[in-house]
Amino acid sequence: MAAMTAPAPYLPSPSPALSQADQEALTDLYVRGTPANTLRAYERDLLYITAWADAAFKKSLEWPERQDIALAFILDHARDLNDAPPEDRARQAAESLIEQGLRKSLTCPAPSTLDRRVASWLAFHRMKNLASPFDAPQVKQARAKARRAAARPLAPKSQHPITRDVLEQLLATCRGSRRDCRDRALLMLGWASGGRRRSELTGLRREDVSCKEFDDKGFVWLSLLETKTTQKGETPRLVLKGRAAQALVHWIEVGRIENGPLFRPISKADRVLKRRLSPDAIAQIVKHRLKLAGLPKNFASPHGLRSGFLTQAALDGAPIQAAMRLSLHRSMAQAQKYYDDVDIAENPAADLLG
Repeated sequence: MAAMTAPAPYLPSPSPALSQADQEALTDLYVRGTPANTLRAYERDLLYITAWADAAFKKSLEWPERQDIALAFILDHARDLNDAPPEDRARQAAESLIEQGLRKSLTCPAPSTLDRRVASWLAFHRMKNLASPFDAPQVKQARAKARRAAARPLAPKSQHPITRDVLEQLLATCRGSRRDCRDRALLMLGWASGGRRRSELTGLRREDVSCKEFDDKGFVWLSLLETKTTQKGETPRLVLKGRAAQALVHWIEVGRIENGPLFRPISKADRVLKRRLSPDAIAQIVKHRLKLAGLPKNFASPHGLRSGFLTQAALDGAPIQAAMRLSLHRSMAQAQKYYDDVDIAENPAADLLG
């Protein structure tokens, strides 16, 4: 896999106090110290912001950016533009972004999307050691008002959680081919290890899996080098037991995975390739297994493995702290949502009227 290149504005500004070698070392440190997913998000956000500035004001980005431009960005993304007149500047800019494939519609973007793009823009200023226009009182207040004005219920990342009974339906479609062995191991590991994210599944390597205790105890240990909630150097160790451990060991043997990526593409001839699966491939696997199981392909997404694990933990009465040790949720409030969805039906206060 080629090394990720950070967007130029994100890199630290040259300092006359540093030699060329030290400046290069500092730049390398910023790139290596930033998760690949974050760098990809920065690149997408930079592309969007640059295109917006050109479409809205026929200008390039400035460093530091002007406060009126930052304020206009917030205002342009804090309202629904479907009813705006054709000559409205914000609408014209949005239509240009839609034509470029950078925006989906004229509908007001989700507050989380605006927050992420503003945070990226702010980060670009910080890394260049410049004051950010988003720190100005008027701009900060507008950002807070925009967040509240556009507030909406959070949409679930997966239409349905993949609870144990749904998972069993998917596993029943995995029979004897190498593809079936891979998908069975991937689904079981993704669910039973705490509900792993797509990037965590595709990032796993054979070197991250220890089978030393499998023969004696039936345990397989996983090391997640980096997750959304942990950093390098804080590598969490997770355990697989029972059927999930057996499925993973079987895949390693059948796929002859001695080193490198743990989960890989498989050719039409049922040959295991050397490269790793992409996150999009995980989504396609879930859709394929849903279809084979007779369920709608949009019944659940890969995040359904994560939400399904926590939902099942709540249904089975597992303490939330125990579930979080595997799911690696940093916020108990976030993990509690899955428990609340289950517990509310059993709350005696819901039966006060009989």
